Amino acid sequence: MTMPQGPVDTTRRELIQRTAALAAAGSVAGASTGVWAAGSDAPEKKEVRIGFIPLTDCASVVMASVMKFDEKYGIKIIPSKESSWAAVRDKLVNGELDAAHVLYGLVYGVHLGIGGPKKDMAVLMTLNNNGQAITLSKKLADKGAVDAAGLAKLMATEKREYTFAQTFPTGTHAMWLYYWLASAGINPMKDAKVITVPPPQMVANMRVGNMDGYCVGEPWNHRAIIDGIGITAATTQDIWKDHPEKVLGTTNEFVEKNPNTARAMIMAILDAGRWIDSGLQNKMKMAEVIAEKSYVNTSVDAINQRILGRYQNGLGKTWDDPNHMKFFNDGAVNYPYLSDGMWFLTQHKRWGLLKTDPDYLGVAKAVNKTELYKQAAAQVKVNVPKSDMRTSKLIDGVTWDGKDPAKYAAGFKVKAA
Repeated sequence: MTMPQGPVDTTRRELIQRTAALAAAGSVAGASTGVWAAGSDAPEKKEVRIGFIPLTDCASVVMASVMKFDEKYGIKIIPSKESSWAAVRDKLVNGELDAAHVLYGLVYGVHLGIGGPKKDMAVLMTLNNNGQAITLSKKLADKGAVDAAGLAKLMATEKREYTFAQTFPTGTHAMWLYYWLASAGINPMKDAKVITVPPPQMVANMRVGNMDGYCVGEPWNHRAIIDGIGITAATTQDIWKDHPEKVLGTTNEFVEKNPNTARAMIMAILDAGRWIDSGLQNKMKMAEVIAEKSYVNTSVDAINQRILGRYQNGLGKTWDDPNHMKFFNDGAVNYPYLSDGMWFLTQHKRWGLLKTDPDYLGVAKAVNKTELYKQAAAQVKVNVPKSDMRTSKLIDGVTWDGKDPAKYAAGFKVKAA
């Protein structure tokens, strides 16, 4: 008669099964993988509250929940709609949110104590590349300001105070706006007034004349065209092709207490991003879901064109953009490159948000959880790059490669001081 197996045998059998599953998925950075594979990799926290702002690029977080990709990895994602990036920051810091769909530069700003309270932060993965834009008012466009050069010319001839909006002082939209203006010789710190407006309030503020232009994520640029109050002067992929945009951010404390939960979140959202990017039908379903009131709260047609790369500028020009918003792109989107995080620090220094050069690489290594990401990527069979750095040429012709960040930050003609 065969005796029933006891707890020790069961534990050993589970360990063998887990180890075999890990081997099948492909090993990653040997030692770091072994640490968690040898123990229980069950999530420490089963229910995770992930904040988001009503923007198209919250889609992989939302769809990970709606399509139940999260359940495959033993967690339940509860998407939490937030009113502003400041609210996201505060709720991350005080623990009301476990993680968030959040601006890259916001995470770095909090880590360094600029733009809010100082707290050690973590970037788990990049959620999307591309897909933001700069909108100028129809009134400006009627006077010839349809691009950066036209805006610079108008500002030089029609002297008055020009107001531009971004979504958070250390965030991505502020940096894209400043970089774009500076590429045409406009100093955002000296030649204009810059205000902070939450993304869903951009269109309403432009409608009543509170700003001349803004930088924000979709669908709030296309919405301005639909409403006849603004034009798209530039896309952010024009500024930096395949730029990093939103990230899955959390506190370092959360990662230290809940490494398995953090890894499970990455895996679920990688699955969701892969699903979104895998075909037209999935993109259209995603647009229908996130347009709902509980998420972005807009019309489906405000979302579905630009996620397919079908652009119009509001002045009759239409084009197909191959560099539209991507959530996965065969895994190329999601790796938390150290050089991406460092770039935001160079711009914070350029515009006077940081008074001295930080330890660029040291900060990026502390914030971007590359090893954790590699472990998650191996489990869901997603390729990772060979280097933590990548090289890009931006709209002004200057190349960023992360090799000498202090020199790069100091090398711009147009800067705060």
